[in-house]
Amino acid sequence: MVSDGYYYGLGFGVAALILGWLTAPFWALPAVLLACFFLWFFRDPEREIPAVAGAIVSPGDGKVTEVARVRASGADKLRISIFLNVFDVHVNRSPIAGVIRDIRYQRGKFINAMSADSAAENEQNIVTVEGEGITVVFKQIAGLLARRIVFTKTVGDSVGRGERVGLIKFGSRVDVLLDTSAIPQVKVGDRVRGGATVIAIESGLGELVGAGSAEVGVRR
Repeated sequence: MVSDGYYYGLGFGVAALILGWLTAPFWALPAVLLACFFLWFFRDPEREIPAVAGAIVSPGDGKVTEVARVRASGADKLRISIFLNVFDVHVNRSPIAGVIRDIRYQRGKFINAMSADSAAENEQNIVTVEGEGITVVFKQIAGLLARRIVFTKTVGDSVGRGERVGLIKFGSRVDVLLDTSAIPQVKVGDRVRGGATVIAIESGLGELVGAGSAEVGVRR
């Protein structure tokens, strides 16, 4: 479990005890339920990390909302977007093994993370990882409820594929930007698990692991 779970859970647990002591046990029930929710929300399950050459794994749990070619930083990229609702695990993991080359925090709005506009306008943390012969950019994007993005690594740190690198609290989105040579292994509507689901294979570096590559839309 992420340490925040103990912080919130203990806080509401103490509140429940005080309410139960000052009033009646019934009035302590909401605080007890909130304590249980936070202990569950900040769960951090172990994951089996794929050892497939060239595999790019999902940085978070959630539902794939977009697989599209986009224009980013003056170049064509493949973008895979994943929406995390409040019931998903919110721990984020590195898509590849490598070295963190850049971290850029961008302040912005808190519009619905399901919207494509949130990729550019919302508050977000943009991380560049270089390794395994490729460079991957992934974004931790805040949503309507998310008000805090946590990233535990610094520039120059080495990370393993699927290694824990942070979290986003209470509903959010993660985007992965890849070279257009990458072959997507997921499609819109698929459910993915952080660190465990292969979302793309870098062409020439590995073998397809899914039933086939997904159809890619185009967004400019």
